[in-house]
Amino acid sequence: MMDYSKLISKTLMETKPSGIRKFFGLVSKMQDVTALTVGQPDFVTPWHVREAAIESLESGKTYYTSNSGLRELRDAISAYMKRRFDLEYDAHSEIFVTVGGSEAIDVAMRAVINPGDEVIVPMPSFVCYEPMARMAGANVVTINTKAENSFKLTPDELRAAITPRTKLLVLPYPNNPTGAILKKEELEALAAVLRDTNILVLSDEIYAELTYGNKHVSIASVEGMWERTIVASGFSKAYAMTGWRLGYLCAPAPLLSEMLKLHQYAIMCAPTVSQFAAIEAMNNGDDDIARMCAEYNRRRIFIHEGLESIGIPSFMPEGAFYIYPDISGYGLSSEEFCEKLLYEEKCAIVPGTAFGDCGEGFARISYAYSVKHITEALEKMERFVKKLKK
Repeated sequence: MMDYSKLISKTLMETKPSGIRKFFGLVSKMQDVTALTVGQPDFVTPWHVREAAIESLESGKTYYTSNSGLRELRDAISAYMKRRFDLEYDAHSEIFVTVGGSEAIDVAMRAVINPGDEVIVPMPSFVCYEPMARMAGANVVTINTKAENSFKLTPDELRAAITPRTKLLVLPYPNNPTGAILKKEELEALAAVLRDTNILVLSDEIYAELTYGNKHVSIASVEGMWERTIVASGFSKAYAMTGWRLGYLCAPAPLLSEMLKLHQYAIMCAPTVSQFAAIEAMNNGDDDIARMCAEYNRRRIFIHEGLESIGIPSFMPEGAFYIYPDISGYGLSSEEFCEKLLYEEKCAIVPGTAFGDCGEGFARISYAYSVKHITEALEKMERFVKKLKK
């Protein structure tokens, strides 16, 4: 009989399954659950974007593209980055198209990490960074950001984490799960710590378009940072295109050419139909972004006020579409709180510990849902916390 434990990668076997997926598994076994769990827009991909995809299929454009992606799409990404974020990337040598933002992060990490390199990951943050870095051979150094700092990475925290073996800093802002952002002056303070080092930055900017009151600033636009920054982004959140599985990487040519090798051998190219849809989104989708962002902002204010009114304090998110309430005052662990809420009220939110151990005492709630759906969830949470207070 085969002993698979001796055949499977040790690093992979030691990697825990996603805490988000574990909780989703509980939800999937129940009926009539009001869930605020998924980081997926409830909007349908705009019609003009879908129409462009349909036209590409009807025209028989079902072939492979170049490894880097359609030139028209890379041109559109280049123009978009300049227009929205004042970043200049050459469409031929400094941009390529990936299968979602997840592949972009994976490729970027594997291209630069050697075994034993250290990767700094601010926490809480999305679940993929730490496992991907470890599977690339890195030692991961986590920084637990603090509520009193609005969950922002500070220069002092960064400086204390750097060692001679530090290779890469992951910068996950706007942040999932907290909704924190970094403003220009805060990025400049981090850049001052990094500027005289040989450390690269992987800036995950998948939520760059979804900020409220402050326009997103990329660390790549800060003086002296372009040459050491890899920008990973995509179409899922800004354009409600999660199922199209399309992302992109922007980086200096010497870095990008090596990342492209991984993409060439592992993927070949991103889906052609999705690329034609993305061209339309990039060239003519700014109004769609504005419309959806305005609605997320309405929901953000609504859910923050609702949570505060029922006695669940929360940091007001400044980006993405998540709120990260403090549930520590109810005498339960994060997982206990969320499981009891699920079983007793059929309301699902995600334990903060799914995003790192420092998430204990918090939960993540997505407001990428209608106000009606959010209202129903808040009513269930109010009943639940009232019972806990008795």
